Amino acid sequence: MIDPNHLDDLVACPHCDTLHHVANIEHDERAECARCGALLIASRGASFITVVALSVTAIILMVAAFFFPFLRISAQGFSNASSVVQVAAAFAHGWQSLLSIALVFMIMALPLFRFGALVYVLFPLSLGRKPPPRAATVFRYTENMQPWSMAEIFIIGTGVALVKVGGLATVYFGPAFWAFCLLIIVTAFKNSFINSWVIWDAIGKK
Repeated sequence: MIDPNHLDDLVACPHCDTLHHVANIEHDERAECARCGALLIASRGASFITVVALSVTAIILMVAAFFFPFLRISAQGFSNASSVVQVAAAFAHGWQSLLSIALVFMIMALPLFRFGALVYVLFPLSLGRKPPPRAATVFRYTENMQPWSMAEIFIIGTGVALVKVGGLATVYFGPAFWAFCLLIIVTAFKNSFINSWVIWDAIGKK
């Protein structure tokens, strides 16, 4: 039976929604779901500084991915190389400007905001300091915007398109393409260290 006066002592599994009572863990311990084994609670210090480091790495990779050449296509003696920023600018005319805005917003602006917001919220907490001003609001935005951040989806869609283009022209991958690939790996590692319950608990109790 769940006591409505002690709801703060419960944590729900992010995968199967099983409710668990909060337990105190040591610095090097972690709590997992009894049903599916998903991570529920991780120690703060190490996980926070790891997320900060991976977020900074992701920001650097995203800047490189935006401005360095992404692809170079050669066909019948003609060759052309473009960056993601150049592609977005190419569609910034007439009704196609909506496509350019969507590209910039979902592929560039939102992921950069989320990585920067995580650094803003977690870096002081990783040092044992008080949360920065409006930390709860900023972190809530990062949570709400996650479904709309599509940098990883972009590289998957690009891979599918290259299967079609490969039969018509010779495609060379630029530095930005490999930066995006590394970004996917870094983002996956970052997500594995993020524990929303621990972050909310740190923001609320500092």
